[in-house]
Amino acid sequence: MKIKFWGVRGSIPTPGPSTARVGGNTSCVEVRAGGLLLIFEMGTGARALGGSLLKQLPITAHIFLSHLHHDHTQGLPFFVPCFIPGNNLRFYGADKGGLTLEAQLQRVFDYPYFPVPLKSMPASMHFTSLREGQKLQLSPEVTVSNRKLNHPDEAFGYRIEAIEDGVKKVFAFCTDTEHYSVPDWKVKDLAKDADLFLYDGQYTDEEYPSKVGWGHSTPSEGVKLARESGAKRLVLFHHDPTHTDEKVFDMETQAKALFPGAQMAVEGLEIEI
Repeated sequence: MKIKFWGVRGSIPTPGPSTARVGGNTSCVEVRAGGLLLIFEMGTGARALGGSLLKQLPITAHIFLSHLHHDHTQGLPFFVPCFIPGNNLRFYGADKGGLTLEAQLQRVFDYPYFPVPLKSMPASMHFTSLREGQKLQLSPEVTVSNRKLNHPDEAFGYRIEAIEDGVKKVFAFCTDTEHYSVPDWKVKDLAKDADLFLYDGQYTDEEYPSKVGWGHSTPSEGVKLARESGAKRLVLFHHDPTHTDEKVFDMETQAKALFPGAQMAVEGLEIEI
């Protein structure tokens, strides 16, 4: 299983010299598992990912959305594979507010916010509305399951399991979640014995008290969850837009002191498990 980070920032894109090393694009992660292409989130990082996929046309991509806040959908209208006939894009996420996943995504493309409606995109698109706890069998080798996370308007975390060369590989994707006073059993369930556990580490311990209820967590809580779930490696994600490269790497140093398998996600980072 191969994982590549195309966008690691939370809330809003933050281009500029102070964020160039970590990256300023919002959430987008590419996963290659069992011969399949999976994409988690369509933040602004999706634009560069889409460009890279032009060398591999036609593509079939399974696109999982934790929720539809702007920083997780901003790149979708600029994802070039949407505009190319022959591509097969399969979207997965939750129905909300009486609207199906497809109806919600149509709003991202609605006039006057974007000039091309979703229904006019030449690529073939399919939409699967998920319920909590559902386990999808994408192929004989690859499954994706979910749990609801603690975030305003709710979000899904995902667990990807793939059998490759007879060995099970596990990647847990848990961003946009806020910790409780005790470790969240749903996150622990997703991250149980994971080879790689991605977790929302947006705030420092000092910042968090003024951000309670905003739906994000800290590296120290990620470390607790990694230990309790038995995860082998921890990647901290969804960096705050006010955090410079220096701040993010300082947070990484502190996390590593607690859990040597911890690191910060940065744009372009590739991990094979």
